[in-house]
Amino acid sequence: MPKTIADRIAVLDWPGIAGALDAHGSATTGQILSPKECADLAALYQEDAPFRSRVVMARHGFGSGEYKYFAVPLPAPIAALRESLYPRLAEIANRWQARLGGKAYPERHGDYLKQCHAAGQKRPAPLLLKYESGDYNCLHQDLYGELAFPLQATILLSAPDQDFTGGEFLLTEQRPRMQSRGEVVTLRQGEAVLFAVNQRPVQGKRGTYRVTMRHGVSRLKSGRRFSLGIIFHDAK
Repeated sequence: MPKTIADRIAVLDWPGIAGALDAHGSATTGQILSPKECADLAALYQEDAPFRSRVVMARHGFGSGEYKYFAVPLPAPIAALRESLYPRLAEIANRWQARLGGKAYPERHGDYLKQCHAAGQKRPAPLLLKYESGDYNCLHQDLYGELAFPLQATILLSAPDQDFTGGEFLLTEQRPRMQSRGEVVTLRQGEAVLFAVNQRPVQGKRGTYRVTMRHGVSRLKSGRRFSLGIIFHDAK
């Protein structure tokens, strides 16, 4: 595995990732964080300083479990993931925007954040999630204001079948005038799933149409599960 996160992101199979996102609305990366890096990030959950707020899901009807939003400055690995993934995903997002008739996104993440801040979205959205046995996350979309980047990443920090069982990452796709399609994404420790936040283009017989995506986590059957959410737009 290359030493730096930026180097690991650079050598991913981006044509394959783009093809999977086009076809299914999601793609896995293979391992991009080491077990030690995963453990170090998960250990941050016990601290207060790295975070701006904590959310208990049951209080808001989001499911069962909890998560914390990171504060500025972001921990170095999270900042590196955000900055390294964004330009690659922006290429895909802009291709989708061209099909859907939307405005193009900047090539650099810093320039996109300036747009978010100008729109009043100034709070960082990356988050660390913790699930205990019996916890789950309802199907949802991470939309925090007028501006929303159309792709995001979730990285599994715990080891399946060692640290926890159950707790699969879920995606659903609502197609116009059709039944919803569901998918379970199997992840290894340190692996990311890249997926559509809200809508993505699909080619139909009469041209391009939009499908709406939602994501969640199935019920944890045992153990404890940590994951990292990399969201590229900031929040109000």
